[in-house]
Amino acid sequence: MPESVDIQLKKGVLDLCVLAVLSRGDSYAYEIASRLAGAIGMGEGTIYPLMRRMQAEGLVETYLVESSSGPSRKYYRLTAAGHASLAAQKSAWESFAGAVTSILGEP
Repeated sequence: MPESVDIQLKKGVLDLCVLAVLSRGDSYAYEIASRLAGAIGMGEGTIYPLMRRMQAEGLVETYLVESSSGPSRKYYRLTAAGHASLAAQKSAWESFAGAVTSILGEP
């Protein structure tokens, strides 16, 4: 697959993937990035601007957790708006992916 297509596909689903990860439990940015790096090859540098944008949009909120091995960590959790956005994006993704799969399966 040409690199530009791969990058565009990842950009298109990144918000959805982050919301899905956070729907399973609160997490800090590095942990989210690590999970997505293994699953879809997302770079670590991508997560911090994305999390700031999602916070500004009211999709996530933050809180600090003390760490015994270093500085406090900033954790993210979904807001009500984040849960609603996840549901809407998941529905749109399932519809779109189903349509693409159908088209690819046509003779």
